[in-house]
Amino acid sequence: MIATPLAHPLTALDEAVTSFALRPKTHEPAADTARCAVEIRRQIDRLELEFSECVAIVEESGYWDADGSTSPVDWVRHNTQMSGHAASQSLCVGRQLATLADSFEAVADGQIGFAHLALMARVAERVGEADGPQVFDEQALLSKARECSVGRFRHVCDHARHSADPDGYARDQAKAVEARTLHITSNGEEGLIFIRGVLDQEGGAALRTALEPLARRKGEGDKRVRARRLADALVELTGHALDSKRLPGRPHLQLTSSIETLLGLKGACAAELEFSTPVSGDCLRRIACDCTISRVILDSESMVIDVGRAQRVVPGATRRALNVRDKGCVWPGCDRPASRTQAHHLIHWCRGGETNLANTVLLCHRHHWMVHEGGWQIIRNGDGTIFTVRPPVQFDRMERDLRYLFEPPDPPEPEPYAPSG
Repeated sequence: MIATPLAHPLTALDEAVTSFALRPKTHEPAADTARCAVEIRRQIDRLELEFSECVAIVEESGYWDADGSTSPVDWVRHNTQMSGHAASQSLCVGRQLATLADSFEAVADGQIGFAHLALMARVAERVGEADGPQVFDEQALLSKARECSVGRFRHVCDHARHSADPDGYARDQAKAVEARTLHITSNGEEGLIFIRGVLDQEGGAALRTALEPLARRKGEGDKRVRARRLADALVELTGHALDSKRLPGRPHLQLTSSIETLLGLKGACAAELEFSTPVSGDCLRRIACDCTISRVILDSESMVIDVGRAQRVVPGATRRALNVRDKGCVWPGCDRPASRTQAHHLIHWCRGGETNLANTVLLCHRHHWMVHEGGWQIIRNGDGTIFTVRPPVQFDRMERDLRYLFEPPDPPEPEPYAPSG
């Protein structure tokens, strides 16, 4: 009698997963589906443990080198279709098998997730690389991991690493500062600016602290997605920094236009904006609402024959009176303070509107843009009350509004860390 060889364990695993994936799911109660999702995640975490152990053996044996890869991470990345970060994370977990034996068991039992273990492994690795008598306390971290979400546990691990190796932690933060980058490029056709960069912890926190209050929704009618609100907040913050006149050099936008463009006459060319492609007349008139203007007269051959003295459109006394009267952006529901607003002419000064309290109101950057470029109207009654008029319905606007309804909601905010004890 010839014995039938046993099937390879991976074959059995593949058959079991295939059979499970083909199960009928149409009328499964939601509660059963939820329990199923939790159990699937637990089994995935168990397989992550097995995977980490396997790739650690590949690294230790040198097979990755014999197979022609430049590094263990490179071998894992190319052979398993993983990102470099995910490959590095799995290798790190596999290397710490002996150090984190109890935590491996906790993942297998479903007490903590693989993501918790990956954070612990990184701490164990960094502490192990440090000089001196640093001690890695697995049990203390494991206890916290059972209580915390992954987001909060990341902070716990940072504290643990700093306690065990403050010098190494400081060196890593210094490296992060050296890694700061910011690239600002233009597509050259439509004049759009592309921004790509990396900030360290402190720089990122400072930027978010400045942007988050400016990126909140402005009432029920504000349908901007979070990415748009953050971009608007960055522009508003930059404008406020320029208006403060505390930056070195010549810290403001330089906008050049003909009187025909300012008046919106047919056939007039666009306005020239420094560091940008030409901008529209609507944009010009918004900026010109509250700016400093210099008159330049040219002859028939475009030679400069006179340069007038720079004058502020809204003089200081009028601006101070506006601040006292309006106290901030007058758009219904807006809470921007006066220091974060611009003076808007209800009838633009280039069309004969006077620069006085009766013809000016304070608007924040967002609502000032909506009036000039967005097609909205803002009207003040005789009793001083303000109301707004929505622009006529246009098909492109309707399409954007409908698309907004079907866009996914903003991603959840990062979970704040609240140290226990």
